[in-house]
Amino acid sequence: MDSLVRLLLRLILVPLGYLAAVTAGAAVILIGEWRIGTLFDTPRPDEAVLGLVIAVVAAGALMALLVSAMWLVAAVGILFSELFAVRSWMFHVANGAISAWIGAQMFGSDAEVNRVVHDPFYVIAAGLAGGLVYWLVAGSTAGFFKPVLRSPAERAARLRPPQGADLPPPGAT
Repeated sequence: MDSLVRLLLRLILVPLGYLAAVTAGAAVILIGEWRIGTLFDTPRPDEAVLGLVIAVVAAGALMALLVSAMWLVAAVGILFSELFAVRSWMFHVANGAISAWIGAQMFGSDAEVNRVVHDPFYVIAAGLAGGLVYWLVAGSTAGFFKPVLRSPAERAARLRPPQGADLPPPGAT
């Protein structure tokens, strides 16, 4: 029963972690590369509302773009971490950075995309942020076969033979 609960937990946490990672990466790109905060810096209030609408539409488009471009590349690292119970934050951060960079390289010859790809600071920063957020949500408990909720003392008690198991039966000398 413990294995079934753990499997169901992984089936919920992994997509949730990926969604949180994509959201963090999109936030880094929106705030950093696109400087979305400058849309609200205007003396006219009606332009600030328009800036909010543009920011919401741009965030949705960016999320769709990130999900479509990087999910397969990131899935390789996530599958590896789940199969071998790799729980290192460095692995997940590196997986995020590599996935973001490879995902950005898969785009065509659009001038704006090429400018971002040739100056990959925000792409790598988005990958690093996404990898760290994935680790916080799902990566720190990665792996189906290693129980997480047991303390080291409980794990040692399961490996130890029961008390008196090595003693000879009474009357045997």
